[in-house]
Amino acid sequence: MNEIEITDVLKRYFGYQNFRPMQKEIIMNVLNKKDCLVLMPTGGGKSITFQIPAILQDGTALVISPLIALMKDQVDGLKANGVKAEFLNSSLTSAEITNIETKLLGGEIKILYISPEKLISQYFTNFLQTLKISLIAIDEAHCISRWGHDFRPEYTQLDFLKRYYPQIPIIALTATADKITARDIIKQLRLVDVIPFISSFDRPNLSLNVLPGQKKIDKILDFIKTNKNKAGIIYCLARKTTEEMASRLKAEGYSAEFYHAGMPAQRRNEVQTLFINDNIQIICATIAFGMGIDKSNIYWVIHYNMPKNLESYYQEIGRAGRDGSRADTLMFFSYQDVVTYRSFIAESPNNSEIEYAKLQRMQEFAEAQTCRRKILLSYFGEYLDKNCGNCDVCNNPPEHLDGTIIAQMALSAIVRLDEKVAINMLIDVLRGARKTELLQKEYNKIKTYGVGKNISFNDWQQYILQLINQGFIEIAFDQNNSLKITEAANRVLKKQLNVTLAKPIYKNFVDLNQTKDKEVLAKTKIVNDSLFERLRILRKNIADKDNIAAYLVFTDATLEQMVIYKPTTEDNLLKISGVGAFKQKKYGEIFVKEINIFLNS
Repeated sequence: MNEIEITDVLKRYFGYQNFRPMQKEIIMNVLNKKDCLVLMPTGGGKSITFQIPAILQDGTALVISPLIALMKDQVDGLKANGVKAEFLNSSLTSAEITNIETKLLGGEIKILYISPEKLISQYFTNFLQTLKISLIAIDEAHCISRWGHDFRPEYTQLDFLKRYYPQIPIIALTATADKITARDIIKQLRLVDVIPFISSFDRPNLSLNVLPGQKKIDKILDFIKTNKNKAGIIYCLARKTTEEMASRLKAEGYSAEFYHAGMPAQRRNEVQTLFINDNIQIICATIAFGMGIDKSNIYWVIHYNMPKNLESYYQEIGRAGRDGSRADTLMFFSYQDVVTYRSFIAESPNNSEIEYAKLQRMQEFAEAQTCRRKILLSYFGEYLDKNCGNCDVCNNPPEHLDGTIIAQMALSAIVRLDEKVAINMLIDVLRGARKTELLQKEYNKIKTYGVGKNISFNDWQQYILQLINQGFIEIAFDQNNSLKITEAANRVLKKQLNVTLAKPIYKNFVDLNQTKDKEVLAKTKIVNDSLFERLRILRKNIADKDNIAAYLVFTDATLEQMVIYKPTTEDNLLKISGVGAFKQKKYGEIFVKEINIFLNS
């Protein structure tokens, strides 16, 4: 296969002219039978990296996913693009399963989505031996690692795949994995000569905002007013809160429902379907909702409570703006959230220091005085050279100072402590504390002991957090949270690089509407355009008739392109991003007709 062939498939089936970063390289490696680890953000285009090789090769591609709802969305989306795909999981009847197995034996299915529970059953393991497998994709691959934020025990049995199919390429994909989790994925799946593809985790279209956890309802109502008639999710820690929040929003005239694991399964499915099909605007939910949502037109996400770690936060805000449109995120923070999560961890039979450490990083993000996007990306090993300009801290920047000497104190102490201590011990050494453990280890004898005694403990915490977020220090969670210096830190120690730090401020929360630049708040006029509304209604009618989600017909981003370029022929419609040959044939005539009626009215 060559690049021309895979680009042709991209356009013909998915309607895109160009690949996103790394997609082409991943596809070529899979076609060359090489194992791959793909770390790519939600909405970054992971699915295409295995769907295109599956289309191009003989046989059936297996896609293992723990998310039953997502399977249906993905399969519906593939079918809407003219790809032969099916899924197998516990939601199907025996007759439906038999029908799909017959199609598999007949070579009629290009892509099969399957739950790990179904895959590891003895019957299906034997059944697989009768099929020609083209590739194996493991989605949500972080679920295999105990270091990950969403560990699933059944995923640990997937190592049999490499033993059974040593010549079949395995592509492991996730949107949320730190370095430890990434290494564990490779180890657990027994990937061979694996090629890691780590895409940028940056989602610049998402604004990042944090507010104090007081008067939440009033602030939420103000926030939603800036996103009028736009779909959004409010994540809550407690089931009761989801119900109360939905009730209040309904009383204010909003179309809202609640969703949590305590509801009957049928009702949960009804609410999810209503949201996916644009029949309700707002979902108030626990984190039980959303893992299987591939909805492209979610424009905002609110966290009523702080998430328990940055992986969860990143994954949940990633459900907004999947089509690249501007989207807003808001998180409320109070120390009570930290207390609650620490209690959960302590009561868990499998509690670990790593969970406490990840909670601490989440808290540090919430309390940050520097660019939030820098903090978020640094957690995943990526560093921004400049502030993002699309978070509340950037829009209300704190005062800064030359922190080179402060940085040199901290970095030098880390080196002299053999990179074996965590944050609190480092601060105790810098401040010249006389604690028993410190004295027993004779840390009071190193040269940098007490050099930072004039800086308060809390200020040191802020400074070290900033040094971590700027890429000078890394935390080794699997080594008792010990601090390590980076190559950039060596330049600071050699006086080749200066460091700028923000002056610590401990109550730096300002109302969201005051923090955001008017340009950031302003939504594109396209979505209010009368043609856009006509196309949106047309899309909804088609989707309802076909009993599919509206975005599976065309995404909002594709409708916006139609509004901008106003194609008046079906051939011109093919030039619109998101319109492939299959959809042009199926929907082209009716959409072009609507555009022409608008232009001639």
